[in-house]
Amino acid sequence: MQPPRRALVTSLLRLRSFSSIAYPHPYPPAPLRRHQFVADPTTSTNRGIVGGIGGVGSGNGNLLDPTQLLRDDPVAITASLWVSSFRAAASTSSSCTPTPPQPLTPFLSRLELWVLAYQKAYADETGSYLPRSSIPASTLASLLTLRNAVLDGRFRFGNRLTPILQSPRAANAPDPATLSKRKLRALLTTPGPSPFQDRVVQELLLLLLEPVYEARFSPKSFAFRPGRSPHAAIRTIRRSFAPYLWYIKGDLSPLLHSPDPALVVGALIRDVRDKKVVDLIRSALLTSVVTASDDAAVKKKKTKRKYQKKKVLPEGEPKPDPYWLQTFFGFAPEEAQTQPDWGHCGVLSPLLANVCLDEFDKWMEERIKEFYKPSKSDVVGGDDGIEQGNTSWPEFVPTTGPDKTRKVDYIRYGGHFLIGVRGPRADVAVLRKQLVEFCDQRFRIKLDNESLPIEHITKGVMFLDHVLCRRVVYPTLRYTATGGKIISEKGVGTLLSVTASLKQCIKQFRKLEFLKGDREPDPQPCFRMFHATQSHTNSQMNKLLLTMAEWYRYADNRKKVVNFCSYIIRGSLAKLYAAKYKLRSRAKVYKIASRNLSRPLKDKKGQSPEYHNLLRMGLVDSIDGLQYTRMSMVPDPDYTPLPFGWRPDHEKILLEYIKLTDQQTLKEQRNCTREDGLITPQDNISMLVWGYKKNAVLLPSKVSDAQGSTEDLGSDTDELNEKELGNEGNQSFQKLAEMS
Repeated sequence: MQPPRRALVTSLLRLRSFSSIAYPHPYPPAPLRRHQFVADPTTSTNRGIVGGIGGVGSGNGNLLDPTQLLRDDPVAITASLWVSSFRAAASTSSSCTPTPPQPLTPFLSRLELWVLAYQKAYADETGSYLPRSSIPASTLASLLTLRNAVLDGRFRFGNRLTPILQSPRAANAPDPATLSKRKLRALLTTPGPSPFQDRVVQELLLLLLEPVYEARFSPKSFAFRPGRSPHAAIRTIRRSFAPYLWYIKGDLSPLLHSPDPALVVGALIRDVRDKKVVDLIRSALLTSVVTASDDAAVKKKKTKRKYQKKKVLPEGEPKPDPYWLQTFFGFAPEEAQTQPDWGHCGVLSPLLANVCLDEFDKWMEERIKEFYKPSKSDVVGGDDGIEQGNTSWPEFVPTTGPDKTRKVDYIRYGGHFLIGVRGPRADVAVLRKQLVEFCDQRFRIKLDNESLPIEHITKGVMFLDHVLCRRVVYPTLRYTATGGKIISEKGVGTLLSVTASLKQCIKQFRKLEFLKGDREPDPQPCFRMFHATQSHTNSQMNKLLLTMAEWYRYADNRKKVVNFCSYIIRGSLAKLYAAKYKLRSRAKVYKIASRNLSRPLKDKKGQSPEYHNLLRMGLVDSIDGLQYTRMSMVPDPDYTPLPFGWRPDHEKILLEYIKLTDQQTLKEQRNCTREDGLITPQDNISMLVWGYKKNAVLLPSKVSDAQGSTEDLGSDTDELNEKELGNEGNQSFQKLAEMS
């Protein structure tokens, strides 16, 4: 009996031989579909199928020509989907009645969106942006064929035998129909990147699904979402987690490593009822991925390593990340290192992971409402849930007063979550038990008390490589009494301190081989920069230090941790230069190159001109000194409070736009303007324009007629102002008419 893989290859070879007999051309002609032809361009049904939404893009001409279908701006189409999704979510939250999901198949048939998805995949593949005018006609025809295959259900993920759309980096790749049996078997059994056409389909699905779910996701979830970075999570914790005593930290990363297709599709169907989109994602989840066998790995390990020439990258190939960026990637916190990659889902994997975990977010929001029990005598919360403390200093919690308010808050970053509880520890244990039961029943993830430890704030809680702890402060509180007298009194309270973990920073430096030793950190030379110039090496490390200073921007000990990073990197470079220029010690390097290593090390006195003379003549490169060699040079931490109810900028703009376009809001603004007797800027401009027109029609020879006409015009405008502008606007308009 043949192995399954060999049997599959044999059957595919037989199918290819039969197809080559039936179709001498390597690509058999696709059958003509109903949506490719229009008998009458004026019919609404065919217009909707070909042109997309509202029949845009239809018209006379050959509809098989891709240029006839590129009518609208794809960014405008995507923006309309964002606006409609957020408008539906806003109406659902206000009316408490679920809005039916919007069909996505009309968007799936828009060739403009396919071109935009191709541009994004092209930029990821080559590292450069391709304008729409530079896309060749053959590529547009292939995109049209790919779109038709997706709409007809003929598209399959991972299909390497019949590529519909070629990769821009492999435009001259051989046709699979002309390959030998050995090469064809290697093509089907060797693991490699997914076909380029798969990535285009993934980008298109991301364009369609991201606005739908961004409008429905919980505001307490971060990671894999636009505008919700680790910095936003840290600032949210500083803003909202000040009064909590007990913390539960958990990990749901097993769901991101091995997803259940039934669970993902079930979570997807709740908000997306489009059959074509759901079937595409189901096929991407169920299609198996070619992986390397154990025999091939053992064989590759036994082969001796031969001498290889230095690889020279082609002109169009994207260059690898610079050394400073590769080094900074090593400092990624544990919560940010887990990046979901679900086979053929590609760039859709992070979004689908958030779709699955959104049910956990909703469950936690219900627990927050159930657990909340306010107390009037407590400064943390009242009956209406509005904060009673100092809102300009939200992380300050007064220690006076009874601690009776029971409260829970929650935040999730990727697969890791943090729960803060204000109340007795017994309630925290009950909440943990409910959490274990929910994850077991819904996600089939086995959690226990060891994986969900209950930690007190006084011992410190680490999240995103920042330690959350509490410190006591004695500020001077100033407030205004009833008589208007300002009273100053000393208070006592606690602050939520968010500090960078120096221990974790040392651990990351050891992993990157910048340090050695367990007790005292001893810098090690970074020999990867041995063949680079002193100027290039210093600039690379300066970029790393600037990025580190930005990463620890919201840490209380920002000066200390960034200065420590500068010390480690400066010692590493000093040891590198000592080995490179045959100097004996770091002290010798510092003596020649100064404290920040900005002086050249290869010049010797008496044998070459001074460095500043060569620099003035343009014969040498300027050497930038290392940043942050002293703690006073490090910028201060950023304590800017995050506004209550914070949202990313793009969400605020969308909500403001939806509110301004709402007719009810416009009517309320007009009523308010009329009641208060105000004049809007638009009415003020119209008054000025109308006054200019009246002055322009006056004739000096007929003063009396002009005065009569002015009185008539004034009477007409008076009636208009009484109806639209109010009495005060009427008086100002009469004054303007008298002046004219």
